Amino acid sequence: MGAAVGRIAGFCVRDGQTHARARETAGGDGIGDGGDGADGTGPAGAAGTPGSAGSVSTAEAAGAAGAAGTVGAAGAARTAGTAGTAETKGPEPGGSVACGVEPCELEPCGRERNGPGEPQPGPGARRRPGAGSGDGPRRFAALWNRVIYPATATPLTRDEFEHHLVPLAERLAAALRTPDFDPGPAAEVGAALVTAHCTDPDTLPLILDALDAHLLACCPPGDGGLAPEEARARCARLQHAVAAGFARALRERTLAEQEALSRAALAAQAETERALHTSEARFRAVFEGAAIGVGIADVDGRIMDVNDALTQMFGSVAHEVTGRNVGEMVHPDDAPGMWGLYRELVRGDRDYYRVEKPYYRSDGSVLWTDLTVSLLRDAHGRPQYQLALMEDITERRLLHEQLRYEATHDALTGLPNRTLFFEALDRALDTAGEGPARFGLCYLDLDGFKAVNDSLGHAVGDQLLVAVAERLRSCATAPEQLVARLGGDEFVALLTGPSAPSDATALARRMLAALAGPVRLEGRDLSVRASIGIVDGTAGGRDAAEVLRSADITMYRAKAAGGNRYELADADCDARAIARHSLTNGLPAALENGEFFIEYQPLVRLTDGSVRGAEALVRWLHPVHGVLGPDQFIPLAESTGLIVPLGRWVLEEAARQARAWRSEGKCRAPMRVNVNLSPSQLRYPSLVAETVAVLENAGLPPSALCLEVTENALIGADEEELRPLRQLADMGVDIALDDFGTGYSNLSYLRRLPVSTLKLDRSFTRGMQCSPADPVDVKIVEGIVSLAHTLDLSVTVEGVETGTQAEHLRGLGCDTAQGWYYARPGPPERLCALASADVSP
Repeated sequence: MGAAVGRIAGFCVRDGQTHARARETAGGDGIGDGGDGADGTGPAGAAGTPGSAGSVSTAEAAGAAGAAGTVGAAGAARTAGTAGTAETKGPEPGGSVACGVEPCELEPCGRERNGPGEPQPGPGARRRPGAGSGDGPRRFAALWNRVIYPATATPLTRDEFEHHLVPLAERLAAALRTPDFDPGPAAEVGAALVTAHCTDPDTLPLILDALDAHLLACCPPGDGGLAPEEARARCARLQHAVAAGFARALRERTLAEQEALSRAALAAQAETERALHTSEARFRAVFEGAAIGVGIADVDGRIMDVNDALTQMFGSVAHEVTGRNVGEMVHPDDAPGMWGLYRELVRGDRDYYRVEKPYYRSDGSVLWTDLTVSLLRDAHGRPQYQLALMEDITERRLLHEQLRYEATHDALTGLPNRTLFFEALDRALDTAGEGPARFGLCYLDLDGFKAVNDSLGHAVGDQLLVAVAERLRSCATAPEQLVARLGGDEFVALLTGPSAPSDATALARRMLAALAGPVRLEGRDLSVRASIGIVDGTAGGRDAAEVLRSADITMYRAKAAGGNRYELADADCDARAIARHSLTNGLPAALENGEFFIEYQPLVRLTDGSVRGAEALVRWLHPVHGVLGPDQFIPLAESTGLIVPLGRWVLEEAARQARAWRSEGKCRAPMRVNVNLSPSQLRYPSLVAETVAVLENAGLPPSALCLEVTENALIGADEEELRPLRQLADMGVDIALDDFGTGYSNLSYLRRLPVSTLKLDRSFTRGMQCSPADPVDVKIVEGIVSLAHTLDLSVTVEGVETGTQAEHLRGLGCDTAQGWYYARPGPPERLCALASADVSP
């Protein structure tokens, strides 16, 4: 800053650049050279003989600069000497003033503008005293603002800053004109500029250059008798005072800011220390008073500190835990990969991990903890400590194990349940192990267990299940053998290992042998029988659901074979069972989508070969398997209950077709249609009402309909079960006993049945297909026909395939026949053609 003040008289700014300003002087020897007053207090301007005003200016300027500690002696002397001896000249024609403002930009300060037409004063004209005294400071403030505003850091706008400079300019003008010259106000002006944020180092030269160039021009001292040299000297001293005040204020501002920063730093340090102390106290309070265990160890695993809660968990004192190494606290039940996580943490590869970990207490018992370990790093990010938080979850763990046991074991028998079995089966079928693993599975179901529950009650049934479970458990003698209860009276045994297939068969034999003896319950002996399906194989071939499905299918094959035995799984049998299941699932959609249709096979009167009627035979046009016969889906519909809506649809379609035959009149005689009824339809409460509704809707008389019922469906039927058939027979509907001879063939039973026709099974007539006929078959058929006619029943024969067979049956007195000899089942149009022709042999 001192260097800047020292060169203010020799340099000014024009267009943003500093340049030397040559001053013209009168009497070059009168300009003093700078002295050696490096501290601002030495002599200045010693050479030459400066004027009196110049001497005063030199001393005051040097003293002011020295007092501020910023103005160099050489600069002060040079400025003072110039001010004291130089003859001031105005700007050269066409030239520029030192501050860089063109003379033409503003009118000369202190000169009033002449009115229009008034002559302009010449260069030597004198100013009127006091003329323009108010405009001068404002014009100087405008010039001053234009020079220094770009270099300031003030928040004021340019106009606001100029308004701020006006009173400062007025103070400088007043100091310049006062008879008793005092540069003190100029120092206050310099301080005011610092207060206005003119603190940039490049601002002071601009301030002083503007004073030097424009203060006297804009604010002349007037007619007080002040010589030009004295005015220049005063202006120079004002510049020095401004510089000194500016430097002093800037130094005080800097010292104040440094002091404020120092106080702020000390306050921040004290606050940091207080916060650190508070934080340490808080951490210690949390550390000691935490309900969970807290421990701190270094990255080598050495335990450095633990709280009371942790020592209480371990049932020891702090010194027994501190000093130990974390790596020593290994437990056999540690989670897989836990120690790998620990090594990653101490290396700095992870910030924390959380596991459930067991520890040994001092008394040897097991402590289960929910452990969270976090890594603490130093300021450079390097691992420094590890912080462990432990929560005692021993009771929760025991409760979890108890709940786990209850969730995976059967409450009645204590055997593993379905959940645990499937977990074991999934592990057995997992191919992640080394080499293909073998497994065997026995699926066991008690035969006739429902009868025990129905007759003796569920309490006895439960006791029987417990006894069976104990016997089955005793059969599993190897650790790799698991016996579980799936539910109800279903049990399963799982075996693993290389010899699992052969062991499964041996285990099935042992289980059947164990159940062979009766179970004594409540004073009675109960026999137990079971059917077992065995599946074996290699892991990876099938999933758990497929294995269990195959075992279930195989078990039902054992039941179908008589029970109390085991069967081995067969892929073909499984495929057939799966296909049947698929057909069963597709039946409802097939009926809804209209995939069923009816073919008709003619019933021919043997005496004349005329078509008496036709049997309606339903077919299924399956979208995948093609046309399926009734033997492929009727049993499935019977087992699922879908036979009732399907039978109703067949009855409606057959009645509609019979009505169409009658309406067309193409047949020689009225056609009767035969429709089969299943056992489920016989037990259907609305059978009679729906049959009557179908006949009425089709406009058919009851005599046009014949309902065929199998012999097995009526064997053992009581009067209540026969009532619907009696009602239909009384209405005029014919009832035919189908497949006669395949049941018990109790002929006396025919007297109480409401039937009008016997349909003889084809097994009795096969011996008549060629000559000579089987005499035994001939005698049987002859006897049945004779008995039927005695009971006023007509006889229809099924499965007639040759003319010889038809001739024999005609001779034995059979009434009607059907079979491929006459026609295969076909569409209804074909039946009319057959009825119009002679089908007799």
